[in-house]
Amino acid sequence: MIVIETDRLLLRKVVETDAAFILRLLNEPGWLEYIGDKGVRSMEDAVHYIKTGPRAMYEREGFGLFLVEWKGNQAPIGLCGLIKRDGLDDVDIGYALLADYHGQGFAFEAAQGTFEYAKEIGLKRIIAITTKDNHSSMKLLEKLGMNPDGFVILPNDNEELKKFSIDL
Repeated sequence: MIVIETDRLLLRKVVETDAAFILRLLNEPGWLEYIGDKGVRSMEDAVHYIKTGPRAMYEREGFGLFLVEWKGNQAPIGLCGLIKRDGLDDVDIGYALLADYHGQGFAFEAAQGTFEYAKEIGLKRIIAITTKDNHSSMKLLEKLGMNPDGFVILPNDNEELKKFSIDL
């Protein structure tokens, strides 16, 4: 079930028994502010999100968002992985960690592992999108070697997002 392993982290497919963690993560202030409200308010909503989000993308694309576990305590600390979004030609890297785990290099490490995985499955280019005011995410993307690559508006949205890219 483990897809990616780094020095401190294990990234694995999200399963329905992760619903309590997903409910917590998707209602963190940072998720709500920078990613958006997915309307996940109950365990049932979280299971539905898992089935129609990550699990559906695994089936459709062979990849998706993976649960990030810290080896130090075997606890889930976030999501990181690859997303094929409508309105974007390239595969997008996405990540989000519980606030307790910010500033410790976990997102950088998970993203680096995800880049290696992307190469293994044959991807040649990865993009990332972020809100224009998410400065910590932009700093992380630049630290990962990604370069600003214009702006994009996703279908059914009206917010212009900053786009980054990297050739693998």
